[in-house]
Formats: sequence, C-alpha cells, structure tokens
Amino acid sequence: MMPAGDTNQKLMTSSPLDTYTMQIQLTQYSHGAGCGCKIAPAILDQMLIAPTRIAPPPELLVGYETKDDAAVYDLKNGSVLISTTDFFMPMVDDAFTFGAIAAANAISDVYAMGGSPLLALAILGWPVEKLPPDLARTVLEGARSICAEANIPLAGGHSIDSLEPLFGLAVNGIAARAHLKKNSTARPGDVLYLSKPLGVGLVTTAQKRGLARPGDVEEAVAWMTRLNTLGVQLGACPEVTALTDVTGFGLLGHLLEVCTGSGVSARLHYPSIPMLNCTRHYAAAFIYPDNTMRNWNSYQHQVSGIGPESLLTLCDPQTSGGLLICVDELAQLRFESKLADWGFALKPIGQITPQQPTVIEIIA
Repeated sequence: MMPAGDTNQKLMTSSPLDTYTMQIQLTQYSHGAGCGCKIAPAILDQMLIAPTRIAPPPELLVGYETKDDAAVYDLKNGSVLISTTDFFMPMVDDAFTFGAIAAANAISDVYAMGGSPLLALAILGWPVEKLPPDLARTVLEGARSICAEANIPLAGGHSIDSLEPLFGLAVNGIAARAHLKKNSTARPGDVLYLSKPLGVGLVTTAQKRGLARPGDVEEAVAWMTRLNTLGVQLGACPEVTALTDVTGFGLLGHLLEVCTGSGVSARLHYPSIPMLNCTRHYAAAFIYPDNTMRNWNSYQHQVSGIGPESLLTLCDPQTSGGLLICVDELAQLRFESKLADWGFALKPIGQITPQQPTVIEIIA
C-alpha cells in the first residue's frame, strides 16, 4: 500500500483560518460524523421499496437496484456518463480539511465505476446563526483544493441554512463503456483487494470525544484526503471483474452489496486486511461510532466468524475509504505486477466463493 504523501499532510497545517475560526471545533456542531451519518443498510432498504415502478430508459445502465456507487447513462457514442452525489457532517474539526475530505469522498464514487471525473457542484448546509460564513468559505476552499488535484472545476452548487453543518459534492464523470466497472459483476474465485486501510471511523470518533492520540488524526486525514485515482486505471484493467469503494456501511456492508448483486458469497482473511496503525488501539478501548452497531444489526445474519475486534473494524463506517477490487483468480499475478508498476503494493484480503447461505465468512 502506498504511504501517505506530503500533499495530504499539508492539509492539517495550511488551512487559511484566522485565530477566531481556528478555535471552532466543527465536530461539536454535528450529531454524526462523515460517512457515519449514513442511514443504516436495513432502514435504507425499507426506504427504497417502490410500490410503483416505472421502467427505466434503456440508456440507464446502472440505477439504484444494485446499490452501486453512481448512476450510469449510456451516451450512445462509446462513452457513459457517471453521476453521483455525497454529503455529510464534519468528521474533523478543521474546516479546510473537512471540505477536502468531503470532496475526495464524493469524487471517489466516479473512480469506483472506473471513470474520470468531469465537474463538481457543491452541496452546503450551514447553521448561519451559529457559525461564521468565513468558516463555510474555508470548507469550500478545502473542496476546491481536492477538485484541483482531480483536475475538475467546482462549477457551482446549492446552499441552505441548516441546523448542523454539512457539505459534499454532486459529481459527474465519464468513462469508455468498455471500461465501466460495477459492484454486481464479481465471480466465484475472484481475489479481493482493498486499496486503503480501515479505521478512520474509530479515529474520528476518538477525536470527537477528545480521546485521539497525537498523530492518529493526521494519519487518518492523510488517507481520507487521498484521491482514489487508481480507479481510472482499474477501469481499463480487464483483470478487474467488479469494483466499489468502502464508505459508511463498512467493509462488510459494501462487500455484501457486491455479493448480493453478483449472486455470490465471500471469504475474508482477517489478518490480511489493512488497518491504520491505531485501529486496534481504539477498538480495544471500545471507542467506535454509533453507526458501527447499526451496520452490524443490519447484516449480522449474513456473516459468520465475527469477533469482538473484527466487529468494530469490519463494520467501522469509512469516510473516503479505499477501493474494494475483485480480480480474476487466473490473472492475479499479472494484476499484482500492474499494481507494482503503478506504485501500489496490495495483497489479497479474501476471495469470492460460490453462493452460500452465509454470505460472508471471516477467517481469523
């Protein structure tokens, strides 16, 4: 796995805040944090039940049926339009960093479909009676910094006066139709890889409670602000059979979406799953987001082999998490050689198996 780069580390020290705004801790103005604000999978399933269904147009290649990362529309010229939106409440106290993480998280949905982002629109909710407008401007500046890194404009957006601060992006992207990756096309035998370590939900919860150790938040921020640009290369990679990113439902939740959509099961080798250096420290101290348990309650009947630690790490809601990659088992060595050429050192974390009554088995 690639180490965190210097560019992301600067986000923690170069925020253009004056003395007053630097004293404001954004996480104290929201009840949730990052992708931990997501509605639990079981409740979301109930919301998405449609008593009346309208047949989608044939150009809509991906809708919400398989719970994929973005909608995809066929442009009929060999290319597809990828459209997504994502927003949440602060998971860090620094406004510039909050904007940067939210932007990286939203853009990730395009990369997770094998596409390249084209432009973004801002989604801003701001409690104008509680927080100064200059702080919101700083959130937008953080987002612009990530959009610039992705080489796309932040071209507009919409804002409202809200009870709690929230921010995100609506992002449009494009891909060759032949390079489109979905979360519903995994096959038995596929090898699983994860491009970022788990644990950011644990760390940001520790920060919100004033329990984070020095350096741990910086490590988490470095990963959350790292763009998943690898997705563009994976889109053009025939060895990759399915692709998604890991966010608020945790690794287990998003792997379950892959399995359900593909009609398969999976086996995870827990010791091989990458974690932040501090993940196990906070798990051992039982410092975890509320959504961890809501996630587990939604899909516990589909999982075997869970333990006290793995429940807190594998159900941990990730914000701007890594790409979960399914690779043809016959092409594993060729794929890992390509990863090395691209500067990544990823190792398998599990394998897709034929469909079983228990969807995911965890091997300790």
